[in-house]
Amino acid sequence: MGKTGQGLATLAHHLAATGEPHQLLPARQQMAFTLGFHIVLVPFGVALTTLMLIANYRGLRRGDDDALLLAQRWSKVAAVLFAVGAISGTVLSFELGILWPGLMGRYGAAFGFPFAIEGLFFFLEAIFVSLYIYGWNRMSPWAHFLTGVPVPLASLGGTAAVIAANSWMNRPEGVTVRDGQVVAVRPVDVFFNGAFWYEMLHMFLAAYIVAGFAVAGVYAVGLLRGRDTRYHRLGFHIGFVCAAVLVPAQFIVGDTIARYVFQAEPAKFAAIELLPTTGRHVPETLGGILLDGRVRYGLRIPEVASVLAGFRPSTEIKGLEAVPPQARPSDAAVSTVHLAFDIMVGLSCVLLALGMWFAWLRWRRRPLARQRWFLRCCALSGPAALACLWSGWVVTEVGRQPWTVVGLLFTKDAVTRQGDIWPFFGAVVVIYAAVGTGALVVLHAMKRRWQAEGDTAVDVPYGPGTHAGHAERGRGTES
Repeated sequence: MGKTGQGLATLAHHLAATGEPHQLLPARQQMAFTLGFHIVLVPFGVALTTLMLIANYRGLRRGDDDALLLAQRWSKVAAVLFAVGAISGTVLSFELGILWPGLMGRYGAAFGFPFAIEGLFFFLEAIFVSLYIYGWNRMSPWAHFLTGVPVPLASLGGTAAVIAANSWMNRPEGVTVRDGQVVAVRPVDVFFNGAFWYEMLHMFLAAYIVAGFAVAGVYAVGLLRGRDTRYHRLGFHIGFVCAAVLVPAQFIVGDTIARYVFQAEPAKFAAIELLPTTGRHVPETLGGILLDGRVRYGLRIPEVASVLAGFRPSTEIKGLEAVPPQARPSDAAVSTVHLAFDIMVGLSCVLLALGMWFAWLRWRRRPLARQRWFLRCCALSGPAALACLWSGWVVTEVGRQPWTVVGLLFTKDAVTRQGDIWPFFGAVVVIYAAVGTGALVVLHAMKRRWQAEGDTAVDVPYGPGTHAGHAERGRGTES
């Protein structure tokens, strides 16, 4: 037996000794991988289509060729990412039944309801994405614009439905349970559970921040490479302003959520604060990990955690010791949640500073193309915002462990007990790698074609003259 086989055998023996099924580790790893892949696409379905409509509206109202060209090209990018999201989302839906039969078998009557709603929004989004893409130069300008309006709305609705399912796992409400089985469901209470509104708002803001900075980063790179055209400046400004103005709002929402978690999910809050014991005058720990129940390597700022939680230093915060042993997260899970939270907040502060830098440059009327260091930071803002998004979902998902449905179902009881999941996981990785690579190849080919066409020397969809009442289509006037 090779080293890999010996390692897997040792791991299986350890899981058996701790009472955890051997399928648990690969099931969690596969779910983390597929969710981490799929969540990258969510902001572009929700927010890129909104940026597309902003450019489209500006083009029609102001006779702006550059804005119309941006809208048309962004719609094509959105269509590619929508197709990839449809594939990855379908795999995720199958995984729920294959990997987690304990969840779907016991609580599918409640947990499945939001996904039924999500399916309806998905089909609406697909219909109107098709109409909008096909409608360029085939419909009157404003009628075409209106076919695009339902796209971000349907995407928001579908995302809200998925968030409802996830938030229900944190706050399972709207069900009557007897002997571990659901005997009555109140669908409205399931959907609009106690955690729904804050998770929904937090995710929606995150989607616009990620998509906005990602779009701005693309055009920042173009400006750094000497493409100082109005087309690039407009593309940068639409994306960056949308993201930057929402970052302060996200801080307010995040601060509100932290206090909610402090009240409603004390175990998750203790993990976030890396707090093994209950106490008052609790310091804020930056960095650090939990080893053998003790905090190591962190930088402590006295009393800040208590002040942030309850506005006064004497606020008591429950530690991990207050959690029953069978429901207490492992040291590794606690460290993961804490570090993910630190990354999320730290990078959010960087993005906030970047927005303030931009405001200062605008106030001083500095030419954008000459601000090389600012543009370099903007080029990295998209990956930084995406890292914030990933970190936030780690806090949400890992912070719930060892529960799948808090107070009702442990993760080890939700996982399948049949077969070997590792080969299935490997096949999923291959599929996602092929789909992701294919999407990147298509997007790169589109980019090369657009660079060859230039920014204005192409046919502008229906042109600025159309909104003024002209019937001709084809090449619009150059800016």
